[in-house]
Amino acid sequence: MPPYTRLVAPATARPTKRAALRRLGEWCARHSLIVIVLWIVALAGIQAANKTVGGTYSDDFSLPGTQAQQGRDVLQAHEPSAAGTSSQVVLHDAAQLTGFQPQTTQAVSSLQQLPHVISVQSPLPPPGQPVPPGGPLAPDGQTGYITVRFDTPPTLLGTGYLAGVDAAVAPLRQAGVQVEYGGPLGELARPAPDDRSSEVIGFAVAIVVLLVGFGSAIAAGLPLVTALFAAVVGLGLLGLIAALSTFATVAPTLATMIGIGVGIDYALFLLTRHRQNLMDGVDPVASAGQAVATSGRAVLVSGCTVIIALSGLSVSGISFIAKLGAAAAVTVVSAVLGALTLLPALMGLIGCRMDRFCLRRPIAEAGGAEGGEAGGSWHRYARRVEAHPWRYLVAGVAVLAVLSIPLFSIQLGHIGDGADSTDFTDRRAYDLMSQAFGPGSNGPLTVVVDQSAVPAGTRPTVQASVQQALTGLSGAASVTPLQTSPDGAVLFNTVVPASAPQDRATTDLVNHLSDTVLPDAVSGTDAKTYVTGNTAAQVDFLDIVSSRLILIIAVVVGLAFLIILAVFRGLLVAVKAAVLNLLSIAASYGVVVAVFQWGWGGPALGVAGKVPIESYVPMMMFAIVFGLSMDYEIFLLSRVHEAWLRTGRSQDAVAHALEITARVITCAALIMVSVFAAFIVSDNVVIKMMGLGLAVSVLVDATIVRLLLVPAVMTLLGAAAWWTPRFLDRILPHIDAEGEGERA
Repeated sequence: MPPYTRLVAPATARPTKRAALRRLGEWCARHSLIVIVLWIVALAGIQAANKTVGGTYSDDFSLPGTQAQQGRDVLQAHEPSAAGTSSQVVLHDAAQLTGFQPQTTQAVSSLQQLPHVISVQSPLPPPGQPVPPGGPLAPDGQTGYITVRFDTPPTLLGTGYLAGVDAAVAPLRQAGVQVEYGGPLGELARPAPDDRSSEVIGFAVAIVVLLVGFGSAIAAGLPLVTALFAAVVGLGLLGLIAALSTFATVAPTLATMIGIGVGIDYALFLLTRHRQNLMDGVDPVASAGQAVATSGRAVLVSGCTVIIALSGLSVSGISFIAKLGAAAAVTVVSAVLGALTLLPALMGLIGCRMDRFCLRRPIAEAGGAEGGEAGGSWHRYARRVEAHPWRYLVAGVAVLAVLSIPLFSIQLGHIGDGADSTDFTDRRAYDLMSQAFGPGSNGPLTVVVDQSAVPAGTRPTVQASVQQALTGLSGAASVTPLQTSPDGAVLFNTVVPASAPQDRATTDLVNHLSDTVLPDAVSGTDAKTYVTGNTAAQVDFLDIVSSRLILIIAVVVGLAFLIILAVFRGLLVAVKAAVLNLLSIAASYGVVVAVFQWGWGGPALGVAGKVPIESYVPMMMFAIVFGLSMDYEIFLLSRVHEAWLRTGRSQDAVAHALEITARVITCAALIMVSVFAAFIVSDNVVIKMMGLGLAVSVLVDATIVRLLLVPAVMTLLGAAAWWTPRFLDRILPHIDAEGEGERA
């Protein structure tokens, strides 16, 4: 008897739950047609409802309490025509735009009549008047922009709103003028994200991997069918939820990416167990029940871990990020349900014909020799790691350390339109604005001074002081004169940065204005100052994310630590899991920084130049990767734990577990890597980042960590890995991750 088994939950714990899972699997396998029909009806019904009443996706988000939001609220209260959300309609022609005065006037008038439009500013002066310098018409007269202000973000108005905008500017286009939409209006004009090519690539690679891994066409197809059904149902549910609350435009793509990845993984784990049962002569219905009662329990634990990790994003306090986590969690839930119900039904329907169309002889999952020297190649590999654990540990950590080096120079920011494809109208508008007015024209800042609490007699002094402070402002390309609201309570003007919105210099300018220049200009008075606008809001968003990233990491790591501790009753095992996951995530961060921020591979991926790391990408990656890594952690460690309970020999347990899980982990990792990597072809730069980062992290986690560092560390820890202080053992819940009690 192993010396620490007294700290493990007895085999008879939770018989009701084990019996419930077994009964669920057997019922689904026995009534396969009913379950399959129910899934088809659910899929069709949810999709029909989604098309009828489903919501849309938008990148609009609010940041209550931030300077940008407060400044916008002040301006809205005192000068609505200067508030709201602004977008540019950029005009360009090789001839002078002044030659298109009638068409421009007609377009401005038509735009003003559209719903939700607060004000429209023409780039051309009235006929007979000179062109003012520094205005919306370039010095060469070939480029200008119409500024349209909306009372609600255009991205929330739906693509149907574009028909009115297109009709308004039609006279200009008919006259041969190039018309492009910038800002939020340009985002609205983008075509809906089409992830079909990414999904096809991911599924194609998955088919090849599964065929090689299983050697059976039927066995290879079941995980794909299950994952696809679950992902489509999950996306339909997300669309219905989006009708009640606004989700980001990347939400469905992110949910698809995660849903397909975990869906295939979960189905693969159950199918591997079921197929081995069939090889052992177990009846298909009983085998499906046993698979759900054992590996299905690991799927439940893994799915809950992923959802808990995604829930940790709510700690950010930003609804935009919390909803991204919720969107991914929806497809994770549907993936778990698909693995526990639809897959057993398909297994019951196929019965003993699982290997009818085989490409090679089926390979048993259960390796030999739990305690002996015999065994396959993975068993021998594990023995080599156990013979030189320090050598493998140092080598693995060294590789992760090298990959993590770029992380120390990470620059968080917002990816502007200049990094997008020229197929998008907002990118073409960005280029026209940059060439004619400078890159900073794509991200103007609005300075707001609330002097409502300042005595009327001293307000001119405040205005003069602020104007003087803004004169010759370092980092600014231009500063317009201060304007006064009709009630005289608010001053406002526009500052155009000299650098692009995504550049670090622009962020520094916003912080310099809000923290130093403006407060110093009104010091000694009761005036309040704000810097607002889209670019300023992005800087506030960056500051919030940066300040709360450590908290989110601590929460997610802590929750994962508690789950591993409760599942395996080993304090050092839980510490090991947390530390190794942090190392693998750091390595994936490093690769993302090198490719996108350093520009080592960005152009090859369709990214124009070097770009900062989108502020919320590290936060999302951390929650997703930490949750997904628990799949392999629980799958591998549960087999180690199971073998150790039977033999009491730590090294034999590691070798046996590695032999029977390495093939499945490798197949699952290759599939998930292919699914994530396929999204690199997306037109969205943020999705490219997420796809590459998640693919690298899974690859590192399933190779260097699971197949090298984990065996080395477990060998060094020995039986102490499963030690738990008595007081913790008394208060921790008993979670039977792989159904040891069921098998007993």
